[in-house]
Amino acid sequence: MEPLSGRKSLTDEVHDRLVDALCSGALPPGMPLRQEALAEELNVSRQPVLQALGLLRRDGLVVPMGRRGYRVAPVDAKLVEHVYDLREAFDGLAARLASKSPEDERKSALRAAIQQGHHALGSNSTADLVAADVAFHQTIYRLSGNPLLPEASAAIWLQVRRVMHADLQTGTGPDPVWTEHQAIADAICVGDGAAAQQLAIAHTRNAANRLITHMKDTAKTTL
Repeated sequence: MEPLSGRKSLTDEVHDRLVDALCSGALPPGMPLRQEALAEELNVSRQPVLQALGLLRRDGLVVPMGRRGYRVAPVDAKLVEHVYDLREAFDGLAARLASKSPEDERKSALRAAIQQGHHALGSNSTADLVAADVAFHQTIYRLSGNPLLPEASAAIWLQVRRVMHADLQTGTGPDPVWTEHQAIADAICVGDGAAAQQLAIAHTRNAANRLITHMKDTAKTTL
């Protein structure tokens, strides 16, 4: 076999650009996605756009609209329930395993992740808050020492990033999130795997319940 160039394919570049737009809310839930318009905006042919949309459909980020192309998948209570059921299992396991990592490493890494969160809170930027939140949990995944965790949960975390943006629009504010993050980090740092796992699971359930309650309340007001 010939060696690879190491450069991303055009399809991968289009896919990454669309993922960022979907997860940041730049392409909001329900928005129609036209291959021709996307190709023109990204200055590429239709083929890499079509291939990228197929990958996004596989991950549940877009849904087909028949012959009219695709639209951005909705962020609704059912999606939150499904995504956070899986996230609960991943996060709990990662937190328990992370508590067994080398003490100096876990303390240093989690201190940096919490500090990033405080900077994001001060910036009052949704993008910074989501990035810091994801970075905190991915730090725990890395500390778990299980290299399969990030890969196995990759599709889930694409959805989580979209849901986090919705979470920050509920009006509840990010403060409870980072208070819970600190508690998880403290348990990991002292090596209490059982407590870390319980706190991580509770954190995920709290976020899901907050979102689902808000979505149901919003639906009632629109009837």
